[in-house]
Amino acid sequence: MTEPGGDTSSVFQLLYSSHSRIPRPDRPTVLAEIFSTARSHNKGAEITGALLITDHYFVQVLEGVQDAVEGLYARIGEDPRHEQLTILETRTVDARVFPHWSMAQVSSVGHADIPLHVTQGVIAPKSPQHLTTEQRNLLTTMRNAIGADTV
Repeated sequence: MTEPGGDTSSVFQLLYSSHSRIPRPDRPTVLAEIFSTARSHNKGAEITGALLITDHYFVQVLEGVQDAVEGLYARIGEDPRHEQLTILETRTVDARVFPHWSMAQVSSVGHADIPLHVTQGVIAPKSPQHLTTEQRNLLTTMRNAIGADTV
């Protein structure tokens, strides 16, 4: 398997939003399950990206081979934890914006993001000052799509 971001060919990006159907009391457990499953599946499918979450919305960018990304999006569309799925943008880019990221999360009140990355299979916080311009711009687009504060 090629290291995500190691291939110099173009990458398909899909940006979507959805309304969360996860009841507030269940969110910590359900989100932990989502993160665990996504991390495992996405690594095997060579899909990278970022996920932003507020109390009511998800917005996610998925990056990888177009068939794999579209297949994952189709599975998300069948997931009862999501409703009102909307594709915000699809495009082909020269390189992954989040080559080592599994997810980024917005706090439950929609303030600052907590960028996360994977190092040797471990998800850890990534310092915001290490964000690239492309990452900052795409995260701003994602926050704006769900009305999260940009702090």
